[in-house]
Amino acid sequence: MTVRPLPETLINQIAAGEVIERPASVVKELVENAIDAGASRIEVATAGGGKALVRVTDNGRGMTPDDLALAVKRHCTSKITEDLSDIATLGFRGEALPSIGSVSKLRIVSRTRDADSACEVRVSGGAVEAVRPAAANAGTIVEVRDIFYATPARLKFLKSDRAESGAITEVFKRIAIAFPHVRMTLSGTDRSTLDYPSAGEDALARVGQVLGQEFTDNAIALEAVREDVRLAGFTCVPTYNRANSLQQYAFVNGRPVQDKLIFSALRGAYADTMPRGRYPVAVLSLTLDPRLVDVNVHPAKADVRFRDPGLVRGLIVGAIREALARQGDRASSVGARDMVSAFRPENRTANQGFSNGAAPYRPDFRDGGYDPAASPFRPLADAAVTGFAESGQSVLNTVSEPSARSEPQAGDVDHPLGAARAQLHANYIVAQTGDGLVIVDQHAAHERLVYENLKKSLYQGNVASQVLLIPEIVDLAEEDCDRLVVHAAELAGLGLVIERFGPGAVAVRETPAILGEMDAAGLIRQLADEIAEWDDAGGLKARIDYVAATMACHGSVRSGRRLSAEEMNGLLRQMEATPGSGQCNHGRPTYIELKLSDIERLFGRR
Repeated sequence: MTVRPLPETLINQIAAGEVIERPASVVKELVENAIDAGASRIEVATAGGGKALVRVTDNGRGMTPDDLALAVKRHCTSKITEDLSDIATLGFRGEALPSIGSVSKLRIVSRTRDADSACEVRVSGGAVEAVRPAAANAGTIVEVRDIFYATPARLKFLKSDRAESGAITEVFKRIAIAFPHVRMTLSGTDRSTLDYPSAGEDALARVGQVLGQEFTDNAIALEAVREDVRLAGFTCVPTYNRANSLQQYAFVNGRPVQDKLIFSALRGAYADTMPRGRYPVAVLSLTLDPRLVDVNVHPAKADVRFRDPGLVRGLIVGAIREALARQGDRASSVGARDMVSAFRPENRTANQGFSNGAAPYRPDFRDGGYDPAASPFRPLADAAVTGFAESGQSVLNTVSEPSARSEPQAGDVDHPLGAARAQLHANYIVAQTGDGLVIVDQHAAHERLVYENLKKSLYQGNVASQVLLIPEIVDLAEEDCDRLVVHAAELAGLGLVIERFGPGAVAVRETPAILGEMDAAGLIRQLADEIAEWDDAGGLKARIDYVAATMACHGSVRSGRRLSAEEMNGLLRQMEATPGSGQCNHGRPTYIELKLSDIERLFGRR
């Protein structure tokens, strides 16, 4: 078979298959071009989920007629010269515009700030027309119609207009977060308008525009530097989480990326504070020398490779954990919001309010007091003890029970979690703060405290190990053995001692004592897979932490356990001194805080 060169149009269509996957890819490439051109205002309009129309208008530097003629040819760019390792712009490959023009109807109108008029070029299915004069303001307008009309097979693989529109919105939001100083607008016949005014250098303000006030209320600022790699951004308290990873945003030198290492580090940072199947919400921005990161991994530029991935991972995990520790016992604002919402009349069900026709409760004021038998509430001293009260904890019952009418000592309410006032249903501690009240789940709170103490004792030195009478030999691929040996010292610190046993096997000599009898071979294979994918051996630590969490759950104060005033206040003070005590080992909140303003709104006082 004779080897022959492919036609230019076919080459562009092949390239388009890598660069332009769907209309959202078009939006990404065009908006990034506008940012590289120095635009401070970018407007995106779409129709038919981007399949019928994508129009991007910017007020950037614009292009001359000569620039415009070259811009629609492959590998023509103004962004790099000869050094591919020094990339300081979002685009650099010179493939986007010719790829788009090869599969759609492309029109570009551009004008430089000092030009008397604009110029225009059209490309239809790869056929380029001559540049001609046009009328337009300074900047550039790129209009893409009928995407993939020239490659009908690709068109069939696109999803519904609504799905494609959603993908465009997601891409638009990611870029908007990365560049808060740019005003960005997304509109069209197939969507409601998104308008993000310029936030200047206030990154949190822009994140709030995109992700909402709820994110801002639960955000924790990140700022860390290690060996000239800088991490900035925001993460959220563990109890503010999501069922998927769609609200995890990562940027490298301003470029939105989908990098496994970054998201693995984020997962590791929340390893023992996030419930299974839930994902943290975060915006992470890494800034480093372009020579230390390879962005030319894939034409879509969504993947990157770091020269020192261990340094980057350690920076992210360390910074997030330090930030969470700095926040101490802070819990999510969502619990208080949901609680206030539940009390509103329009949200009450028949069992919660009076909509079932039953008369509302009215106290019987006889002899200047109320009739306890007529009230749905009971004084604390008369409440029945329910749940799983533990006789083994009776040693804690040496102090008289708190009274609902007792007054705290002066200054008690000045603590962050306030002073205990009462215990409800033998499980919930009600505390008064200086500007509101706090409701604490005593079992969840004590469970977290026990867990943190247990972890501290476990990891102060090496985790205790048990020596196997006969070492277990695990056969693995040679490359898996190589990866495990690299992490051998780390594993030994967690009680798992391994050594190389020939080219394709490792010998397990000791296992963590806390795990008891275990499938050592299964654990080794799981760790090998984990290291291959994430370059991380966190699975063993996760197992040890899981056992510690289980022990903490069974060793903590149970629901139904009556606590004295001193015990309740002691629990509150320990929570204030323990990082991460705002959520239990399973990721549920340990307390809910209501501000006085929230309570006053419930009673119509504000």
